[in-house]
Amino acid sequence: MEYTTEELMVVAAAREIQNHEVVFVGMRLPMLAFGVAKKLHAPNAVGFFECGIVRDEPSEELLYTMGDPPNIAGASWCTSTNHLMFLMQQGLIDIGFIGGAQIDKYGNVNTSYLGDINQPTVKLPGSGGAADIACLSKRLLVIMSHEKRRLVDKVDYITSPGFGSGQNWRKHSGLPRGGTSSLITNLAILKPDDETKELHIQSIHPGVSEDKVKDHTGWDIQISPNVSSTPPPTKEELDVLRSIDPRGFWTKRKQTGVKLQ
Repeated sequence: MEYTTEELMVVAAAREIQNHEVVFVGMRLPMLAFGVAKKLHAPNAVGFFECGIVRDEPSEELLYTMGDPPNIAGASWCTSTNHLMFLMQQGLIDIGFIGGAQIDKYGNVNTSYLGDINQPTVKLPGSGGAADIACLSKRLLVIMSHEKRRLVDKVDYITSPGFGSGQNWRKHSGLPRGGTSSLITNLAILKPDDETKELHIQSIHPGVSEDKVKDHTGWDIQISPNVSSTPPPTKEELDVLRSIDPRGFWTKRKQTGVKLQ
């Protein structure tokens, strides 16, 4: 049985969701991860979608955007974005999912500008609700492609703060909770060091070398003492994921996968 890198990333993200947690679900792969977690190991998790939708059960149909009619049908609550942000402000969101154009070694995410802010070379879409999610969630999960131009020593602009300049930056900045707890890429899973808060290699995906991860990272990335190989998706996880995305729209299943070990 084969799986794609995207399927591995979805499953790795789903494993981060614990039962009874409130999850601020992001677009694309996070929508699948929430569904996999709900159907397998976190049946009591609740999904918040930025457009104002709250779900106790994943949609019965594949979602292309979070505002699709299948996400509205059967929702527990359809309200405003503001209402969900108010609940997040109260500390009721356990885990938030975001992506970005850049992330640095302290888990700060940039979705605003590339280059000098006064004369940017590229203007990106901006924050949306990502800054709120990064500031107010109890922990933050980031999903990105692992490229040297994306994983940089210091982002050009902090849209969504991770751990700022490291160590106790969040506490000193008035952000007593949260921070980037995991960065899931197409090569590895990175997690922050307990003391410095710098992202280290926690696990490397099957078939990927340590040198490749380092070569595709824009800082001198360190390896956790307990580094491991990312567990591949189980048959049960793949079956559930493929029931949610049967044609592989988000998971690119038509591409060549790798053999399950």
